[in-house]
Amino acid sequence: MNVLARIMIWTGGTALIAAAGLNLLSVIGRHTGLPLKGAIELVQVGVLVAGTLALVSATLARNHARVHLVLDRLKPGGAHLVERLSLLLTMAFYAVLLCGSAWLASDLWGSQEVSELLGVPWRWLRMFLNAGLVVVLVLLARQLVERKR
Repeated sequence: MNVLARIMIWTGGTALIAAAGLNLLSVIGRHTGLPLKGAIELVQVGVLVAGTLALVSATLARNHARVHLVLDRLKPGGAHLVERLSLLLTMAFYAVLLCGSAWLASDLWGSQEVSELLGVPWRWLRMFLNAGLVVVLVLLARQLVERKR
């Protein structure tokens, strides 16, 4: 595993643990009468960072969840074709996600949209997600080309 992959895993893991910790403190705070203001907003940030980095890491390592019920029963040529089709469909799915997210980002870019309690600027988080989706698409395209050999 290279250094960049380790950094992504540790950053995403730290964000996810921080989100879980904030959520725990928020629940304890609500039950003790000391609510943690803006905890949901910060949990959303942590989950977005962790999720985006997890998508990129899984794509880089080719570790997305896969079901082999049909694939294992096909002949090698058919299996190769189905794997390529799977990559194309995965790329289409992420491309649609990117288009929708980019559309939202462009519509709301000038609105200075921020979270209600803490003022977290959502535009930069949308850009982070969109950049992650672009990286995923590039990695999948590279995998599609590499499979031709």
